[in-house]
Amino acid sequence: MPGDLRNPVGGHTPVAGGLARVGLSYARTMGAEAVQVFVANPRGWATPPGSPAQDQAFRERCAAEGIPAYVHAPYLINFGSHTEATVDKSVDSLRHSLRRARDIGALGVVVHTGSATGGRPRSVALAQARERMLPLLDELTHDDDPWLLLEPTAGQGFSLCSLAEDLGPYFDVLDRHPRLGVCLDTCHAFAAGHDMAAPGGMKLLLDELVDTVGEGRLRLIHANDSKDVVGAHKDRHENIGAGHIGEDAFADLFIHPATAGVPLVIETPGGPEGHAADIARLKRLRG
Repeated sequence: MPGDLRNPVGGHTPVAGGLARVGLSYARTMGAEAVQVFVANPRGWATPPGSPAQDQAFRERCAAEGIPAYVHAPYLINFGSHTEATVDKSVDSLRHSLRRARDIGALGVVVHTGSATGGRPRSVALAQARERMLPLLDELTHDDDPWLLLEPTAGQGFSLCSLAEDLGPYFDVLDRHPRLGVCLDTCHAFAAGHDMAAPGGMKLLLDELVDTVGEGRLRLIHANDSKDVVGAHKDRHENIGAGHIGEDAFADLFIHPATAGVPLVIETPGGPEGHAADIARLKRLRG
């Protein structure tokens, strides 16, 4: 059963046509042991209700097969924006993702950490993130509520969080809430400047992550190689082993204490065949 594995390996699955009907069928095609889905248009503000029948089927099949599921919130969300309408819509969108995640039995909701816009200081943007995100975290009072997983970005523009050390202030403004965790995207971390391709580089990153946010906060990993060199600040994913990070770093990821029990999902190019190949490659590296 995937739930018995040290690191279930899976991928992001399309769900147009039915969360369970399409999403879990695609997951089987990939050989996925974990899944990540969108519950709304990732590039829009709509908050669709979903299908109760598909929600139930998805939840029951994931539970029966031991498949951990996660929701990725829309990309437009930015709690550091200087535009009030954007922040208001970000609240509604993230609340929708969190509630839909509980509906489908997802363990976490991944949200990008955003950026300071309008020329405002980072501290002001973080204070706004506190004001608008803490109430959402405080709504997570049910045992089956998901974790909110912060995903640092590749460091483009005026990013609020890209390096592991940036998670410290972000966690602090959110009072290190007990339902607050991290989704580590390996491509983003590499692009931000963490050289996991160097000998011992993955261990250094994971050690720093634990030192910054504490044990047990890393809840999900986006396993993506990088088309660009370290520190390029470009979010361009590559297939596992075909980019500048390389297979050795992913092998090191599987043996670090911080990743024990943490699922990996790929967001790599290639369609079903490419995704199946990446998942198979990660399973081989997992041993």
